[in-house]
Amino acid sequence: MHQYLFYIGDFPIRSYGVILSLSIFLATGVGYFMAKVDGRGYEKFLVDIGLIGGFFGLVGARLWDVFFFDWSYYQHHLDEIFNVWQGGMAVQGGIILGVIAGGLFAKSKGLDVIHLADILAPAIVLGQALGRCANLLNGDAFGAPTGAGFGIIYPDTTLAYRTYGDQPLFPAEVWECQLDIVIFALLLIFRCTDYVKGQCFALYVMLYAAARFALEFLRGDYNAQVIGFLKSAQVTSVVAFTIASVIFIWLAYRKRRGQKSTT
Repeated sequence: MHQYLFYIGDFPIRSYGVILSLSIFLATGVGYFMAKVDGRGYEKFLVDIGLIGGFFGLVGARLWDVFFFDWSYYQHHLDEIFNVWQGGMAVQGGIILGVIAGGLFAKSKGLDVIHLADILAPAIVLGQALGRCANLLNGDAFGAPTGAGFGIIYPDTTLAYRTYGDQPLFPAEVWECQLDIVIFALLLIFRCTDYVKGQCFALYVMLYAAARFALEFLRGDYNAQVIGFLKSAQVTSVVAFTIASVIFIWLAYRKRRGQKSTT
């Protein structure tokens, strides 16, 4: 686990930033491939969409964390809001703002945004998986103490160590990375079926929301509960899962009804 890859003079090159940038570039590359295979010519817009979505995704991830998770701290430390290397990038905020920004750009180019979202859903979740590798190297988005002899013990330079010391912690970010890869594979399989436009992206939201909801019980980087025993990320997951499920089922029902009307 290395927070710093090397130094240029006194300037540190952080593994967090390098891996996060790599996740955006690789997700864009996978999206380009899938758009090219789709055959509508959308791939020529993918580099711009990837850069715009990636940039606003980073902004959204940071602002979501600052205002929804850690505002009690940052309201007294405004000068640290953009110190992302301290940890604090909320994936849900990144997805929301990144998808909105990329979608608006695609719409301005006359692309079918819903169809494009289906194409890019696997690429987005692959980028999320790589992003969790950055969290692991940086020692943030960590789990709660396991209370047993297994778990990750982070270096003393990390936020995880400053929070829990040398206690073994659940590898929450590692498990999320692994689940994201499983979701990536499931979405690729689903795209081979006769699905309705919009269902692939809805399925992505459903699967990630379910995985995130479960993993939040093991997270230890924040513990504030907003509704009963649920954390803010779990509430967001419940809302996202519910909306995506309704859309997924409605699209399937509309297709079935359309098939009946033509017979």
